[in-house]
This record gives sequence, structure tokens and C-alpha cells, in this order.
Amino acid sequence: MTPRSTLNRSLLVLVGLVLLGGGLLILFAGLDLYRRHDLVPPAGWPLTTPDDVLLGSADRVRWSSRGWWWPAVIAALALTALLALWWLLDQLSRRRPGSLPVGGTSLQGGVELRDRALGDAIAAEAGALPTVEHAAVRVTGRPAHHRTRVRLTLTPEGTPGATLGALCEGPLRTARRSTGLADMPTEVRLQVARHKPHRVE
Repeated sequence: MTPRSTLNRSLLVLVGLVLLGGGLLILFAGLDLYRRHDLVPPAGWPLTTPDDVLLGSADRVRWSSRGWWWPAVIAALALTALLALWWLLDQLSRRRPGSLPVGGTSLQGGVELRDRALGDAIAAEAGALPTVEHAAVRVTGRPAHHRTRVRLTLTPEGTPGATLGALCEGPLRTARRSTGLADMPTEVRLQVARHKPHRVE
């Protein structure tokens, strides 16, 4: 799992927990579940009956009369909006490396290899393996943190273990040797083609 995926999942879990907690709080109060099931909420628990409000008139007057209240609220909302905008722009940023340096050289003044060309070359060699019926390869990520995703459809006679070994020793090793990349993180998905029905005449 990439750091980007870990961050995204952590943020989604955090937002999901906050929304779930708020929804349950409103649901319990709106349906008056505390009274119906003889439940005793903790002291100072907000929204315990359908008539409760999250922030009463007295609380609103007390907080708004303080000089730091409105600047703090505006700063918190602005920070939240900026973080949400940063996260959105990060998701919309380029997910594909575009060009990869060949031979470990930098992109400036070095030889470049397009990610699509590298994927097509790996797919062509993988598709020529004896037990592979179809191969699709896509290179994603950034040049410094790229990832190769391989999807192979095996013939009914193919075995996943042998095919995976042939893929690593053949097309992937050729790609590493050709590009000079010491590390090529690869995700492989295998599926077996179904037998075609036989016609009996």
C-alpha cells in the first residue's frame, strides 16, 4: 500500500467515524431512544431528547460575547477548507509517471521511456508466454514511486504458479534490465479463461 493510499484511507476512516457518531447522536435523540429503552446518557451529553438543541440561546450569547470566539471559528473553518482543497487537488494531480528515466539517469539530459511504451512492451512479451491468453499492463504512480500493474488471462491449461514464475523471470526481468531500474514494484492479477463449449454433431 502506498503512503498516498494510507493517507486517503485514514482520512476516510476519520471522516466516516465523525459522521457515524454525529448521525447516531441525532438518531438517538430524534427517536427518543433514551427514554423508550430506559437508557441513561452520560452527564452533559448533548441531544438526549427530541426537543434538545446542540447549542442553546444562552450558550450562543455566552460564546459570541467573547472576543476570541468569532476569529477562532473563522480560522478553524478556513483551515478546514484549505485542507479539503489541498486533498482534492492532490487527488486530481497526475497519477501516471509519464516518462521514466532509462539506465537510472535523471530526466534532464537523459533517455526517457514513456510509461505506455513500457507497459505495451511488457504486455507483448507476457502475452507471448505459452499459458497466457491475454495480457494487459499499466504503469502508474510517479517516476520516483511508480508501480506496474499486470493483468493476465491464462489458458485453461495454465497454472498460476508457473505462469507467475515465467512472468518474473521473463518480461519483468527484461524490463528491469532494459530500463536499468533496480526496483519495479509490481502487482499481478491472474484469471483463468473458461473452457469453450464443445459442439457435438
